[in-house]
Amino acid sequence: MTRRRRESTSSAPVALGAFTVGALSSLVASAILKGQPPGGAERWTRTNHAGRPVTLFEGPAYAVGAVVGALSGGAGAPAAVAGLGAGVFGALDDVFGGSSSKGLRGHLAAARRGQVTTGVVKIVGLGVTGLAAAWIADRSRAGTGPRANGPFSTLVGGAVIAGSANVVNLFDLRPGRALKVALLLVAPFVAGGRGTRLSTATAAAAAGAAMAALPEDLAGRSMLGDTGANSAGALIGTALVARTGLGGRLLALASVAVLTLASEKVSFTTVIESSPGLRRLDELGRPRASHGDPLKP
Repeated sequence: MTRRRRESTSSAPVALGAFTVGALSSLVASAILKGQPPGGAERWTRTNHAGRPVTLFEGPAYAVGAVVGALSGGAGAPAAVAGLGAGVFGALDDVFGGSSSKGLRGHLAAARRGQVTTGVVKIVGLGVTGLAAAWIADRSRAGTGPRANGPFSTLVGGAVIAGSANVVNLFDLRPGRALKVALLLVAPFVAGGRGTRLSTATAAAAAGAAMAALPEDLAGRSMLGDTGANSAGALIGTALVARTGLGGRLLALASVAVLTLASEKVSFTTVIESSPGLRRLDELGRPRASHGDPLKP
């Protein structure tokens, strides 16, 4: 039996274990944060579209839970660097970020004016942590899975991880939407039956933490914020990088770039609400009173 065959055979228990640990760890982290919120509960509270308070505990709880789940499945350093790194820079924007600059264009425009916003710091931080995660992942492949094709492939992989972190965050504009997007994106990695331990464990843990966070998010009592959405996207990007070579990474980067640029011109909410099928999926599980747009921190 070849090494590739052994990995495929063991992917189901790896995925199940990482999923379960990711979900449980996320719930435990959320309970701890709610019981002893760092800096007080007010710092972690925002007001949603309906004028009701929502907490940001979901974001760090998601990041911690997903990374713990990935590590339990043997994902190793790439998942930790990507998931926690993206979460930390997302938290910086959640807690200290202002509303004067919005979107990639807004933050880059502020940088050209000499203003260093938390968004600019986050863009740089996501790039650095994404590149570091891709570099570690490529060094650890050692003949398992598709071969990386040198430094350029690693550079593209880093851009995919950073870009994926941003893309999931673009969908965090309705209760449960970003988590549903994350679950749809990780499904092929978990259900495919093939792939490295890194890709399987990372994707499964990201899915487990998402399932644990979904009820509170759909109910409008909590939200991922940049912390959780960036972490989810970075983990999905890491799973993809661990499973692809240069060709797959270039295709993924092109997709990420198109979505990022489109978000500057087109409202994803308008597109979703104009399609009956997408709208029903978007509203699935959400109380009728929570169909509006939560304010991003």
